[in-house]
Amino acid sequence: MRCIYLSGPMTGMPDLNFPAFNAEAARLRALGYDVINPVEVNPDPAAPWHECMRKDLMALLQCDTIALLDGWEKSAGAHLEMHVAHRVGMRIVIAKEVTA
Repeated sequence: MRCIYLSGPMTGMPDLNFPAFNAEAARLRALGYDVINPVEVNPDPAAPWHECMRKDLMALLQCDTIALLDGWEKSAGAHLEMHVAHRVGMRIVIAKEVTA
């Protein structure tokens, strides 16, 4: 794993789940990974979903791994990201299981 893209639920979550994304990004960076955090790609919580997804998908394709946060199964965006990752041959992992 060189670069990890974080994927998980945002819509309908308190604070758009930014705290969980930021905490996991910090944890993975402390382990030495390069991390693309969608919160940093789209920091404006008022941005339209489809615009965020376009940017997120471009960022996802820069990585070799997608790491799924808790609750990803309930997220349309995370499902789309995971499907794209799978179809282009990226590694798919559960974020909290990633270690050094």
